[in-house]
Amino acid sequence: MGAAAQTVVLASRNAGKLAELQPLLAPLGWQLKPLSEFTDRLADENAPSFVENALVKARFAAAASGLAAIADDSGLLVDALGGAPGVVSARYAGPDASDADNNQKLLGALKRVPDARRGARYVCVMVYLSGADDRLPVIAQGSWRGTILHNPSGAGGFGYDPLFFVPELKRSAAELAPEIKHRVSHRGKAARHLLSLLQQSHG
Repeated sequence: MGAAAQTVVLASRNAGKLAELQPLLAPLGWQLKPLSEFTDRLADENAPSFVENALVKARFAAAASGLAAIADDSGLLVDALGGAPGVVSARYAGPDASDADNNQKLLGALKRVPDARRGARYVCVMVYLSGADDRLPVIAQGSWRGTILHNPSGAGGFGYDPLFFVPELKRSAAELAPEIKHRVSHRGKAARHLLSLLQQSHG
């Protein structure tokens, strides 16, 4: 494959995300490098949709590195909250909110919501740009249905994982082994969809 030696920047400073995505994209033979190798700055994620935020991050990373870029934007959509926290999932409780802060705010918002109405889904949009000026991005997405628990459970994962219960596995996302989570999660689904699209375009 002609792109076997290609280096691609991942528009993230999250080492866990890099470790998660590298094996998923391994069939392409690409080497992923984190954005932190090229700049200390971060893109402004103020767009109203996951797709637009992912594109903003990918263009920023491609411009900073001079490389092709992959970016994702993901979040939690809770049915009883009309899709909130949505695109502001990472800063639901404020611009410098921790995962624990966000989880506590979510629990407060759902305090009187019964189990039957606590449905939710994680969504992930992942994009690939061949460069900062690429006007034909490759866009993939994945989603993962679950329900919101009344109390956190599990020590793994990140974000809202301790509150996101997966009925078919009878565990929270934070209680899943990494290999199982990669297989069933929104990010895993989006990455495999992106891989399929990239194999078609680079094959």
